[in-house]
Formats: sequence, C-alpha cells, structure tokens
Amino acid sequence: MKKSMKQTNLEKKLLDSLSGRALGIAEFILNDEEIQLLQDYANTVSIKRLGYNDHGPVHMRKAALYALTMFDLLAAAGIRFNLQTEGTGELEDSRVVVLVASLLHDVGMTVGRASHEYMSLILAKPIIEKILNNFYPEDAAKRVIIRSMIFEGIFGHMANRSIESLEAGLVLVGDGCDMERGRARITSLMTDKPRVGDIHKYSSTAIQKVIISPGEEKPIRILVEMNQSAGFFQVEEVLFSKISFSPVKPYIELYAGVKDSDMMKYL
Repeated sequence: MKKSMKQTNLEKKLLDSLSGRALGIAEFILNDEEIQLLQDYANTVSIKRLGYNDHGPVHMRKAALYALTMFDLLAAAGIRFNLQTEGTGELEDSRVVVLVASLLHDVGMTVGRASHEYMSLILAKPIIEKILNNFYPEDAAKRVIIRSMIFEGIFGHMANRSIESLEAGLVLVGDGCDMERGRARITSLMTDKPRVGDIHKYSSTAIQKVIISPGEEKPIRILVEMNQSAGFFQVEEVLFSKISFSPVKPYIELYAGVKDSDMMKYL
C-alpha cells in the first residue's frame, strides 16, 4: 500500500499514543489493505468528483488523534465515560470505541456526500465485526455493546442528530477539529472560479493550527490559530456547532483568533 509521508507520520504518532488492545486494533486498521483502499476512494469522491475537502485517510487519522488526545485529557481529569458509568465496559473499551469510530467515520464518502454517515455504517459494519471478533473473541456482550457505541460515533459525527455518550461526543468534536489549512489545500488549487460554498474553502485556508491542551478551568482547551479573520467562519459554523451538539461540551474551553492577537473565548 502506497502511503503519503503525511499519512505515515500521523500513523506513527497515533500508534505511539496507544497501548494494549487499542494499539493492536489500530495496527489492524492501519495495515488492512481493503480499509486503506476504502479511505483512499473516499478522498477520490470527495475531492475529484465533488470538489470538497479531505475526507480520506489523512483526515480520519487526524480526527482520531484529536479525539484520543481529548479522551486522555478527560481520563486524566477523572471523568468517567459512559461504558464505565453504565457498568458495561472499561476505560480501554471506551478508547477502542473512539479509535475505531474516528478511523471509519467517513468511509461512506465513497458513495457520496448526502447521508454519508448512513453509508459509513453499512460499509464499516463488516470491518467492525472482524475487529471485535478478533479482539473480543470470548465476550459476546462486549462485542454487542462496543459495536453499538462505535455505530453511535459514526452515525452522530455530522451533528444533525442527538448523541448521548461521551465516546460519540469525542468522535464528533475530533472530526470538527480537523480544520487546518492543509485539509482544503487541494481543492483550493483545483480551481480559482468562484462558486457557492467557497466560504468554507477560504475560511479553512485561514486556519493555521488547532492546539489541544489541558484547560485552565476545564479538562480540555482547544485553541484555533488563524492568519486572517475569515477563519472565524470555520470556527463558528463547523467546530463550535459540533462542540455545542456534543455531550463533551461541558468539559471544553474554546479559544480562537488571529495569531499574535487577543484570542476570542467561545467557551
């Protein structure tokens, strides 16, 4: 499988952040040829056919890294995830949910943009079944529960339907955090003809960096640095709306602004 340097670097960073069962599952997903081809084709449809931004392997790895970084900050702050509070799983199981849902949430883009979260569920189901059968072979109850939780994360990543678990909420926010200028670079180079929806492209190219760190008053601080004010559209229309829809919202501080200027506090 041919992978870009950016994808390879993201995969190394992702694997270095994991251990145990989550690490084994990540290695399985990242080395599976069919999953790679599925993610590559999602990008072909998104960029070449639809003129949209990155929805392929790089995006899905970045979304996973953002979501898992926030996961670790919540865990370090003593926040218990739904699988724990409901007595149906351990911390490691919640991490697996966030990892798998993040890495597969956009495979439905291989079919098209409209209702792609539905298509993602259909295409991801056999992959999820294979993962759970391999890594939870003796625990049917956990396979059923974790599969449902992964489905919630994939199904809810568009912020257009209610989600109730912290695990799914992290997938939603992790997806929204992938907004740095590189994600829109290819579509920006493809054409200079104006068209409806270009504000998303221009606002994306204004975002220079998304930094996730421990907050001052809450477990998570998200800082969005931009080089021009057009980036505020991306923050307010994409990221802030996803955070507002997420059960993780009470644990997040959100700041955004032009670099070397005062940051605006949203949360």
